[in-house]
Amino acid sequence: MERVRDLASKKAAVIFTKSSCCMCHSIKTLFYELGASPAVHELDKDPQGRDMEQALFGASGSTQAVPAVFIGGRYVGSAKDIISFHVNGSLKQMLRDSKAIWL
Repeated sequence: MERVRDLASKKAAVIFTKSSCCMCHSIKTLFYELGASPAVHELDKDPQGRDMEQALFGASGSTQAVPAVFIGGRYVGSAKDIISFHVNGSLKQMLRDSKAIWL
């Protein structure tokens, strides 16, 4: 979990993904459309990806570790959570508050 925390703290918006995950692609696209440029860490392409995925399972409490989204260094959720935040309007404000977007 230490590596996950370290990577999550290096940029305002961080998404842990897998290259073959369609929901990961959707969440990345949403962030780009909102004007954010998140750090994206594809666990299936990282030598320590398996360990990070296990750590993310513990953090999320979900059956899926990815996508795992961190904003402002804090874990905010998986795809379902991010979509809910987007629908209710709070995702954009979270991104603004963390300086991931400016508008």
